[in-house]
Amino acid sequence: MKFNPDADLDTSGVEDTRGSGGGGRSGLPTGMIPVGGGIGGIILLVVILLLSGGLPGGGGSDQPATQNTAAGSLSNCKKGTDLQSNSNCRFVFYQNSIQSFWATELPRRGKKYTPAAMRVFDGSVNTGCGPATSAVGPFYCPPDKRVYLDIGFFQTLQTDLGARGGEFAEAYVVAHEYGHHVQNLYGILDRIKTRNGPTSDSVRSELQADCLAGVWTNHATTVPGKNGKPLITDLTQDDIARGLDAAASVGDDRIQQKTQGQVTPESFSHGTAAQRMHWFQTGMDSGDLTACDTWSARTL
Repeated sequence: MKFNPDADLDTSGVEDTRGSGGGGRSGLPTGMIPVGGGIGGIILLVVILLLSGGLPGGGGSDQPATQNTAAGSLSNCKKGTDLQSNSNCRFVFYQNSIQSFWATELPRRGKKYTPAAMRVFDGSVNTGCGPATSAVGPFYCPPDKRVYLDIGFFQTLQTDLGARGGEFAEAYVVAHEYGHHVQNLYGILDRIKTRNGPTSDSVRSELQADCLAGVWTNHATTVPGKNGKPLITDLTQDDIARGLDAAASVGDDRIQQKTQGQVTPESFSHGTAAQRMHWFQTGMDSGDLTACDTWSARTL
């Protein structure tokens, strides 16, 4: 995966609160979250979709976060060359590219795009959905229209779930969460009624978000930054393979087999490894969000 050193980066939608103390009082009681099992069952989870409007614990805040002003802060990622001194600037590249794509694509289809900030935190964080900890993994909160991300999650993805990792595996995760934002803008998240099972609304929602991540992937090397120059200049077959591998590693069946030694389809909430790869690939092959209708698909 190659990033354009001549790109201008936009940090206005990236909130780096690492080191600010977060604010989640006690984290999410995992027993109250319908997941497939273990920490892996929580990752990539849009918790509010499954709990009809709020994360357990309540009391979240949508107040502006204290910005991390340290040298490694993402707020200092202004140019593509800043990646040389701060490797985490790659997350600004991901966010800028994904958001820039949807900000152009949705209006082209007659739908207004409302920007969604990405808040990077460590330890704990207050959200419009309630307090959360890093254990929740990356998630999207519809009430405050933000993607929440602890960068340390990606090490967990490799060490605990066996993913190969890499930059494009990270980009896939961020794109998946922004896929939920697109769903929110279309009112799709309101359709989630059934929370568990191989054909549940939750599974259909997660697979659709995978597909939307694939749609962005199809266009990733042509999406311009602030100065009109592409943000990402190359994606290799190895990058794509790592993205598909990340999708597979968070399949319900893989996670359940790792954490409980057996697979229980009736508790699926995200889809199997094969399904996640299939829908991510579908989005990549088509580059068209209309190919992502998991709600009408008879076979997921």
